[in-house]
Amino acid sequence: MWRILFWLYFINAVLLINHEIDSAYWQEWNLFKLPGGISGFLIIHFPLLVFILYGLVLVFEQSFVGLILSLLLALGGIGAFIIHLFFIKMGRKEFKLPVSLCILVAMFMVSIIQGLITGYLLSGR
Repeated sequence: MWRILFWLYFINAVLLINHEIDSAYWQEWNLFKLPGGISGFLIIHFPLLVFILYGLVLVFEQSFVGLILSLLLALGGIGAFIIHLFFIKMGRKEFKLPVSLCILVAMFMVSIIQGLITGYLLSGR
């Protein structure tokens, strides 16, 4: 089960990182009214990328903390989908390209499966 979780985490990390690249294109800092423009957006992503990549290592090592980070990544993917769906429903033009929508939907689906497997592994500890 850990091996499956590792690959789900890996796929979800790739999807989330691609979504963040897409977010830079759409100037997401304006959507969320974040200060600092692109510089602030990039600075925020240093700890985010450390969290994502370190979590992958910890899942590979079958660590309890890896499970916690896996759960956080899965919740982040679900949350990103819901938040962006809300903005799309409100009529915002961002993230309406087919590839943007595919990334969001794939991230949502992978996050649900990843969250369920992570929960299963957490319940067995």
